[in-house]
Amino acid sequence: MAVTETTTTTDLTYSKMRGIAVFVAAFIKQRKMGLNDFIQKLVSNPQICQNHDVHVFLQIDQNEPEEEEETYSNSNRSSLASDEFDLPTSCSVKPSDFHYLKIIGKGSFGKVLLAKHKDNQKFFAIKVLQKKMILKKKEQKHIMAERSVLLKNVEHPFLVGLHYSFQTTDKLFFVLDYVNGGELFYHLQRERVFLEPRARFYAAEIASALGYLHSLHIVYRDLKPENILLDSEGHIVLTDFGLCKEGIEPNCTTSTFCGTPEYLAPEVLQKEAYDRTVDWWCLGSVLYEMLYGLPPFYSRNTAEMYNNILHKPLQLKANISNSAQELLEGLLQKDRTQRLGARDDFLELKFHDFFFPINWDDLMAKKITAPFIPTVTGPTDLQHFDPEFTQQPVPNSVGSSSEDILITASVQEAAEAFLGFSYVPPVNDTYL
Repeated sequence: MAVTETTTTTDLTYSKMRGIAVFVAAFIKQRKMGLNDFIQKLVSNPQICQNHDVHVFLQIDQNEPEEEEETYSNSNRSSLASDEFDLPTSCSVKPSDFHYLKIIGKGSFGKVLLAKHKDNQKFFAIKVLQKKMILKKKEQKHIMAERSVLLKNVEHPFLVGLHYSFQTTDKLFFVLDYVNGGELFYHLQRERVFLEPRARFYAAEIASALGYLHSLHIVYRDLKPENILLDSEGHIVLTDFGLCKEGIEPNCTTSTFCGTPEYLAPEVLQKEAYDRTVDWWCLGSVLYEMLYGLPPFYSRNTAEMYNNILHKPLQLKANISNSAQELLEGLLQKDRTQRLGARDDFLELKFHDFFFPINWDDLMAKKITAPFIPTVTGPTDLQHFDPEFTQQPVPNSVGSSSEDILITASVQEAAEAFLGFSYVPPVNDTYL
């Protein structure tokens, strides 16, 4: 019996060691995953650090050049000195770090919630996505692209900022700037049209944001009033980067059919190659809607609307300035090679007569007082959000960990599909 027990114990020990060895080998293969996924893996599996191969890996010469990796930006990199992996578990982020207060939006893959960080008491908008829904619709590349774009947006005043991203077994979490001035769509619905100075102010802030994205070789592709938020001071915040396309340099094109029907450019509808000028078409459509109350070629009949976009001449009423008419004609040019922005991108808009009243330096510094300031009493004032969302109960499952979920083949697939998703800013970042 003693021999049998000893043999069993040895077999179990060997099996356990072999399991760790296999895990270590797989782990080292995944060294390109995001730094914070890497740290969290170490924190949750401290025995790995004792493995000789991992120990050697953590002793990488700090002068060794870093590998290029598209899925995270320079702001998310740091040297891999071994002492940096003695980080406490608080350096990772998890669902239970937040109080989830209200649902403020919903999408195809999940919900957006107002949340308050338990430690620093700051308010955030947390986008919670269901992995199984993303995989079912084969949208994982778009989600990872959204994360990548968000990490590049931290320096622009009119793009929503990413504070953290993390994942559980079944969910993805984007922790974003909380903006509670309401969607531009919400305000446009209430007021029907905006006066030209107000429309110019919004169009200038949107154009500067799109120009910044283009400078990073990113095409936005889904500009519409629902994706344009107002902050509490009345400034634009562009959000939702799920349809962004990276790597589109000035002379490059792409061909994916995507966007929102009312704002699709003719070349997209015709399934032709298109470039960054699709964003200027969309800006023209949004500006037209701000000035006239509807998108330029709108029809309740989608087929008719598509035909209008392709063939109907642009119709402009005389109740706007000549410079506004000229700008709309330039942006809503059906031939993309003749469209305003086709040659010098944002600079062509920046120096257009319509924007003559804009001091662009003051605009970027938010020194220009917004023509409309939303009435909000504080972070928990949700009057500019749709009650359809805010009146729904917050699911208890949102803030709970999912370690108890049975690890099935589909769950494993979901985990592998989002390697490198997690992001925590450097410790000296002002977000913390």
